[in-house]
Amino acid sequence: MNREFSTTQKVAMSALFAALAYISFQYLKIPIKLPGGDNTYFHLGNTFVVLGALMLGGVYGGLAGGIGLAIADLTSGLPIYAVTTLFLKLVMGLIAGLVAHRIGHINEKLEARKYMVWCAIAAVVSLGANIVLDPLVGFFRNRYLLQMEAHFSDITAKLTAGVTFVNAVLSVMAVCILYRVLRPALSKSGFFHGGKALHGQKS
Repeated sequence: MNREFSTTQKVAMSALFAALAYISFQYLKIPIKLPGGDNTYFHLGNTFVVLGALMLGGVYGGLAGGIGLAIADLTSGLPIYAVTTLFLKLVMGLIAGLVAHRIGHINEKLEARKYMVWCAIAAVVSLGANIVLDPLVGFFRNRYLLQMEAHFSDITAKLTAGVTFVNAVLSVMAVCILYRVLRPALSKSGFFHGGKALHGQKS
């Protein structure tokens, strides 16, 4: 039977993506010490924000990844970071969802090459936006909320932008690989908008 994800299924899968985002950050991150006592990290947590947006839509994907990564901040004793993390990942998910679903119509009956192109575009645009927003939001958080000295805030923002860029490149590759693997299985189950499974297509 072909069908869309029900709300219950979306909530359950959102919890899964939140858990994957949390685990990938909390246990697989590589910390980078910054001037002024701050830290940034190499990690793949953003992968599951974008992947969730591709699978479930921007709101569910952004909230799932945002909540998972915000919980990681909370359990690390960084509540102020959790607030900005949730905001940034929700924005990332919304952008990925907009590009993939509203513009690319990625859940429709597309050839493998076409849906992979839109997967890559959505990942690049959303993670590219994060490269700009993450250091910018972090600068204002550190400078005006945490009262970090101005020169430390400037250096931290620049270094964070570099690390965020590396994270984005790795996450784009990871998103494309995982989506390419998961898409055929989901299409056979009929879990796509409009109730159309991708029967008989080369995938």
